[in-house]
Amino acid sequence: MRVRGEWGGFACARPSLPICPGFSFRARPRPRPLCTSANCFIVRASRSALTHYRTHALSRMPAATRKSAKTTRKRKPTPQRLRKLLATEWGFWDRGMIRVAGIDEVGRGPLAGPVVAAAVILPRDCWIEGVADSKKLNADRRLDLYQKIIQTALVYGVGAASCREIDRINIRRATALAMQRAIARLGGADHLLVDGLAVPELGTETHTAFVGGDGCVHCISAASIVAKVTRDRLMARLAARYPQYGWERNMGYGTPEHLDALDRLGPTPHHRRSFQPCQFDFADELVTA
Repeated sequence: MRVRGEWGGFACARPSLPICPGFSFRARPRPRPLCTSANCFIVRASRSALTHYRTHALSRMPAATRKSAKTTRKRKPTPQRLRKLLATEWGFWDRGMIRVAGIDEVGRGPLAGPVVAAAVILPRDCWIEGVADSKKLNADRRLDLYQKIIQTALVYGVGAASCREIDRINIRRATALAMQRAIARLGGADHLLVDGLAVPELGTETHTAFVGGDGCVHCISAASIVAKVTRDRLMARLAARYPQYGWERNMGYGTPEHLDALDRLGPTPHHRRSFQPCQFDFADELVTA
């Protein structure tokens, strides 16, 4: 919008917002119009009134437009704020445990594909803006944060347990096995922070479990993003071999598309036979034999 005011003149078209206090509008003939609008007029306003108008204009804008219109400065957290954001990690750093690893898994519930775990050790006082529970982020945002995490981390490791291992030892033990494989790639850690319930296979003295930790512990959130991106890439590669199941979209979970393909085509070698929708009936086993 172009405005002519007492502190600098230029023309504008009539706004759609109500007139704010401090404005006075008066039409005047213009031999040479300054804009193409048929109902163009001249505005005389003080600085305070114009500021008032702009404030109301921003409040009436759609959220997306308002976000782009207002320039926001991203400030680095203060030391006090940083200590609050990393409160859990600081509890271990203050005790001399510098290599604190966050651990999370992805893929316990799907009908196909492996379960994947990631372990991440971030530098002391490191806080990566935007890192949160991977389930609350879209794919593009996860990928962007994944790159930042692997570039910033002191070290990270990824481990997996296959669908055959899941069928042989059950999903809980397979998840612990994937975590152990991820931890082995770290080259040592002073303490482990694990999302969910305690994992006896990791040792009671060496790890602390946090229910909902992927949403409140920074290093666990980072691990959840690494595990999620890694497993999604793996499922996309498997989807190229078995395109009928839509794994690049459902990541092996029991969506209607996936269940329909199971009914029509049956399970693949990458399906978990110990999971009910993938199990054969006894009669089917006899026919196969």
